[in-house]
Amino acid sequence: MNTIPEIRTGAQQKMDKSVEALRHDLAKIRTGRAHTGLLDHIQVDYYGSMVPLSQVANVGLGDARTITVQPWEKKMVPVVEKAIRESDLGLNPATVGDLIRVPMPALTEERRKELTKVVRHEGENAKVAVRNLRRDANTHLKELLKKKLVSEDDERRAQDEIQKLTDRHIADIDKLIGEKEKEILTV
Repeated sequence: MNTIPEIRTGAQQKMDKSVEALRHDLAKIRTGRAHTGLLDHIQVDYYGSMVPLSQVANVGLGDARTITVQPWEKKMVPVVEKAIRESDLGLNPATVGDLIRVPMPALTEERRKELTKVVRHEGENAKVAVRNLRRDANTHLKELLKKKLVSEDDERRAQDEIQKLTDRHIADIDKLIGEKEKEILTV
C-alpha cells in the first residue's frame, strides 16, 4: 500500500508529465513564425527504415518565415522534400540545389481563430488529465484512511496538498495556453 508521500510524489510526477505533454503538443501548432521544432515529428524513409528528419538533415532557420533543411546526403533531398510536403502541416517546400527551403504561409484571421480553439481544446484536455490525477490520488488517500493506516487529519492535510498541486499545474496550463494564443494572434 502507498504512503502519503508516495501518493503525493506520484501525483506530482504525473501532473508534470501532463503539462509537459501539453507543451509538446502546443509546439506543433503552427503560428505565422518559423521554428525548427515544427518539423520534429516528421519521419523520413532512410534506406527502408523510418527515422526522424533531424537524423538525416540539418534543420535551421533561413529567416523569420523560412525553415531551411539541408540533408547530409544528396540523394536524400527528394525523399526529405516529399516527407515535408506529405506531412499534416500543410507546408510547401522548395528545393534549391541540395537545400530545401520551407516557407511558412501567413495565417488568415479565420485560421488564427481556429488555431486558438485548438489550443484551448488541448489545454482543456490537459486540465482534465490533471483533475483525474487529483481524483485518483484522493481515492488512494481515502483507502488509506478506510484501512486506518493514516489519521483523518493526515488524510485531510494530504488532500489539501494534492489540491495545491492541482491548482499550480492548472495555473501552468492556463499560462501555456495564454502564451500560445498570444503567439498565434500576433500578426
